[in-house]
Formats: sequence, C-alpha cells, structure tokens
Amino acid sequence: MLLLVLKRLANAVVVLLFVALLAFTIFKFLGDPVQLMLNPQATQEERDALTQRLGLNDPVPVQFVKFVANAVQGDFGMSYRNQLPVMGVIAERFPATFELVMVSSIAALLIGLPLGVFAAINGGSFMVRVAHIISMIGVSVPAFVIGILLILAFSIELQVLPAFGRGEVVDLGFWTTGLLTSSGRYALIMPAISLALFQISFIMRLVTSEMLEVLRTDFIRFARARGLRARAIYFRHGLRNCLMPVVTITGMLIGDLIAFALVTEIVFQWPGMGFLFVQSVQYVDIPVMAAYLMIVCCIFILINLITDLIYVVVDPRMGATAIGGSNVR
Repeated sequence: MLLLVLKRLANAVVVLLFVALLAFTIFKFLGDPVQLMLNPQATQEERDALTQRLGLNDPVPVQFVKFVANAVQGDFGMSYRNQLPVMGVIAERFPATFELVMVSSIAALLIGLPLGVFAAINGGSFMVRVAHIISMIGVSVPAFVIGILLILAFSIELQVLPAFGRGEVVDLGFWTTGLLTSSGRYALIMPAISLALFQISFIMRLVTSEMLEVLRTDFIRFARARGLRARAIYFRHGLRNCLMPVVTITGMLIGDLIAFALVTEIVFQWPGMGFLFVQSVQYVDIPVMAAYLMIVCCIFILINLITDLIYVVVDPRMGATAIGGSNVR
C-alpha cells in the first residue's frame, strides 16, 4: 500500500510540473500584468516599480522557478479584479463547488447503483424501459438545457424552488455550508439534479452491463445452487464483482464535475469555483485562471490516488499489479 502511494505521488510530481509550466505560460503570455493592474493614467515610474515588484525583469526560467516555489506555498499572487490574494478568493468559493459536487455524486451512486442492479435483474419490464429512456435523456441532453428546464418547471411555473443563488449559508469559520439551512437545501436541489442526471444515467448503464456479465458466471450459478437468498446473490456477490469499473468511472466523474461544473454554476448563478473561473476569463484575471488550473489538477491527482487505494480494498491483488508497473485500469 505504501509503495503504491509513493509511486503515485512520484507520478503526481511530474504531472504537476507540466501543469505548472502550462499555467505559467498562461500567466506569462496572456496579457500584461502591469497594464491590467494599473490605471491607464499611471506614470512610467509606477509601471517600472510594479514590474520590479512582480519580478518580471528576471529571465523567464527564473520566473518559472519562482512561480513553482510560490505555488507550492499556495501563493498565486493577487487577483487583478479583486485586488485580493488569489487563494483567499478561491477558498471562499470552493465550499460551494465541493458541496454541489459531493451531493450530486452521492445521489448518483445511491440512485444509479440500485437502478443498474434492478435493470439487470428485470430485463424487459416496463419500469426498466422507462429507466433506460430516462438514462438516454440524461446522457444525451446537455446539462445547461436540463438546468433551464428545471428552472422553467420548478421556479417559474410551480414556484417551489429558487432559480438561482446558494440560499442562506452558515459560516463555520473554516467552511461555509448551506446544508444547515432550509433555503440552502432548497437552493441545492435543482443544481444537484442537473449535475447528477448524467452521472445517474452513466452509472446505471455501466452497472447493468457489468451485472449481466457477472450473472452469467459460474460462481453465481453455484451461489444459487447453494440456496442463497436473491438479495445476497445480487448485492453481496454480483454487485461487488462489478464495482471495479464503477469505482473507476465514479472517480473520473467526480473530477470532471469539479472541473466542469461551471456550466451548471452559470445557469443557476451558483457562487462556486466554476463561476469564478468564468468571471476571471471575462476580466482576464490571469492569476485566478492559473490557480484554478493548478487546483483542479491537484484534485484530479488526489481522486486518482483515492481510486487506486479503493482498488486495493476491493481487490488486494490490484495493489501488487499496480506496484509492479502494470496499469490498474
């Protein structure tokens, strides 16, 4: 287990250095920081002083080393738009995105896994056909269209859910959450559904196909011959043996949701990192863009590491395979 973690961390360092180079390239060549941070009426002396303070007179390799060193310490400079430390601005928005992604992912697993098992067991029933139609809609229809339809139905027509915003939140000092207030929970419903529908559809179809393969195997026939109850056969033996691809896909989907939840956040005006990134693009706030890229990369790496560890828990043989150099996927 320890060797697997060390190997994954070594790979993560290489990936982070590459992403840091990409973020530095964005930081360096997409606009002039001095021009963006100062007023057009600023004097040449003020421009020279800011250039010297930002270290823009140094050679490019030296600037990159300083950028990496500062990034390791969580320092991405000041936001051009807010004139505040970038990490402070992102930390203020991160709880909203994390809360939205976690709620939608948990809902997707709690709904998608049982639906997939049910669809595999009851092949051609009417309810299974309805579930497959809904899953096709979830996979095919873009998230922003689903979000707009939800707003039209539940906010404009029925007027039971808020159309935008996060509702009332509770500040815990290190975290802000809307799960402790009724308005916060109501505000979370539609964005979570919009974000989770694709996950539910994907997980359901994946579990159905994997379960159909597992149910044809000899050990399932043997379990039936022993007289085990159907619930034990389907969930304890069948579902466990098709969890490996589900773990892989769920890990990838969580990373994708954190990175690309910005569409849902824009539709519902959800004050998360994705909405902040779109605003930073509009205002050419390069430090926020670079920090967002680095943070999303770190999240992907962390999720992949957790996924690999779950592999070992589900099937200990995978740990030896991964340490030996084979691809666990």
